Amino acid sequence: MASATASSLPAAKAPVFRRTTTSQTIDSVSSPSTGNVSPTDEGSPFGSPRASASSTSLSSMGSDDKETSTKDSYGKLIDTYGNEFQVPDFTIKDIRDAIPKHCFERSTLRSLSYVLRDMVCLATTFYLFHNFNTPEYVPVKAARVVLWGIYSFMQGLFSTGLWVLAHECGHGAFSASKTVNNWVGWILHSSLLVPYFSWQMSHSKHHKATGHMERDMVFVPRTREQFANRIGRFIHELDELTEETPIATLIHLIGQQVIGWPNYLLTNVTGHNFHEKQREGRGKGKHNGFGGGVNHFDPRSPIYDHKEAFRVVLSDVGLALAITALVFLGQKFGWNNMAVWYFLPYLWVNHWLVAITFLQHTDPSLPHYTPSEWNFVRGCAATIDREFGFIGRHLLHGIIETHVLHHYVSTIPFYNADEATEAIKPIMGRHYRSDTSDGPIGFIKAMWKSARWCQWVEPTEGAEGPSQGVLFFRNQNGLGTKPATVKPAQ
Repeated sequence: MASATASSLPAAKAPVFRRTTTSQTIDSVSSPSTGNVSPTDEGSPFGSPRASASSTSLSSMGSDDKETSTKDSYGKLIDTYGNEFQVPDFTIKDIRDAIPKHCFERSTLRSLSYVLRDMVCLATTFYLFHNFNTPEYVPVKAARVVLWGIYSFMQGLFSTGLWVLAHECGHGAFSASKTVNNWVGWILHSSLLVPYFSWQMSHSKHHKATGHMERDMVFVPRTREQFANRIGRFIHELDELTEETPIATLIHLIGQQVIGWPNYLLTNVTGHNFHEKQREGRGKGKHNGFGGGVNHFDPRSPIYDHKEAFRVVLSDVGLALAITALVFLGQKFGWNNMAVWYFLPYLWVNHWLVAITFLQHTDPSLPHYTPSEWNFVRGCAATIDREFGFIGRHLLHGIIETHVLHHYVSTIPFYNADEATEAIKPIMGRHYRSDTSDGPIGFIKAMWKSARWCQWVEPTEGAEGPSQGVLFFRNQNGLGTKPATVKPAQ
């Protein structure tokens, strides 16, 4: 059970969160350069559009004083649970200096050993089911069908593990060698029908703008106005709406989990839709959605700069090779077999990928920011760690359990992420979010809870000045903090 603090969430309203608070300072060491962060990167910790609220280290200033200063600047902010929220006011230097030096070290050999392990798991599972889940050993057809269902679930987990390792490559966390990262990542992701370089570049933009309402690339929530337009209502009617039916929520979740990932690649659904601001003019007249010209396959997409177009083509080549191989195997062994061997596990991979990403960035406790109030540190803190037990920590390489740390320093390899996470908790204090209640079951339950509680974002009722740029989830289901009352336009 996570420890509670004075800012703990009400037990009747929210899951237990680990919000470690401390008045102690921790010994820090200078973190080495990762070789992957440029001081001039747009939106990077060193080049944020808006400077952090304070450049003073926590080691020389009391956290209570800093939080009081922030509170005075923003007034009273209320999250979806009804808890008072304070805007983070530490610096990226505080975070990096707290992490032990060895956590930044990457081992190509160790990383490759995990690739080998996951591939052995895939091959062994296929061998056992292909040779023993047969009429000779399992005479009841219904039993064989159930076993093939178990096969697809297991292969989906092992394949998601490989997906995560390719994700490590995309961040430069797999190896100190850029060549190794790119080759391994390109091969693994292409085999899973992911456009590696195209995804890598859009994912980098997500990391540089997490929680930014106009630049983030992943699960950008609807505003109050957008939600009202979607359901055909006026914005002043949202606080009066009746509950959305649970079946409607379920249908939405099923659609999200089944087609969410390919829909994202094809239409940029859940990504920002401000492509007219693309600095080279590539977004003129383009928008999210089918036929809108925004996707991960077209070198002309406004997601990318002109200099990045060739890498999009390389991604498409990888997909073409993978699809060619699948067609060959389908013709040789039959499409029914391929459906069971590859495509059903592929759907499981899509499910886990969407579920993980959704729950990393969607929770009733998390804020989002307008451009004027966003900075890198605040965006990284607008993420949450969760718990998925053995599957999460071993088969999925800890991507669920150490996501907050990953956003602050994405080049730290996953096998050092637990230690690094513990090191930054005292720096983040109450701003560290971790919902670990009920373990894997809690993770699954959080999908439903987030879908019901987190329908759109808006400022705290009565917000003025800078506080209007700090947005929180609200919903029409009568859950948590009520939506603000808005007067009809005259």
